[in-house]
Amino acid sequence: MQPSDVTEPGAPDEQLKSAPADRETEGPLDESEANPVRPYVDLGGVKILPREGLQLRLEVEEGSQRVVAVGLDYAGSTLQVQPFAAPRTSGLWHEIREQIAEQIAKQGGTTRLSVGPFGPELLAEIPATTPGQPDSTRLARFIGVDGPRWFLRGVIAGDGAVDQEAASKIEELFRSVVVVRGKTPMPPRDLIPLHMPKTAAPVDDMPSTPGV
Repeated sequence: MQPSDVTEPGAPDEQLKSAPADRETEGPLDESEANPVRPYVDLGGVKILPREGLQLRLEVEEGSQRVVAVGLDYAGSTLQVQPFAAPRTSGLWHEIREQIAEQIAKQGGTTRLSVGPFGPELLAEIPATTPGQPDSTRLARFIGVDGPRWFLRGVIAGDGAVDQEAASKIEELFRSVVVVRGKTPMPPRDLIPLHMPKTAAPVDDMPSTPGV
């Protein structure tokens, strides 16, 4: 099915939501849409489904020691995910996408708007701080999905940013993410809290090591 921009009737001036047309069945899923018996790894704002060869990293803010992102290494690619609170009827991805492009431009990088399986995405070429290679760059895909009262951002790097077969594997991983918005009131754009795993699910293939 094709990605679609959807919004509820009666909100003509609000930013459209951006999500695949089959998001409610194929993901990324809201907690209310997920199978409750699947052995998810509970990381607070997101749940991750273990699979062979998948490694998980928690990205921690130095000063506060707050977990600010989940990093997933899989099939030669990396996927960083972050869940944010969002309005009930309108979306965030269109506005956030423009801000990402502006930030990358300030860093001396370039972005190109494309349409992928999740809808609009940014293909970015970002200057890399590689010792001895002052002109090196890294490629990344910025993807986003607006769900019910949440927005999930993903950043794909590695093989999944340049190879179609690798991309399909990491995209399926992004699809499998479950967002746990919770009922606590939160301003839009606030990061939904993440934490260390609190689950009995098997994580043999997912060593969890906090790091930046």
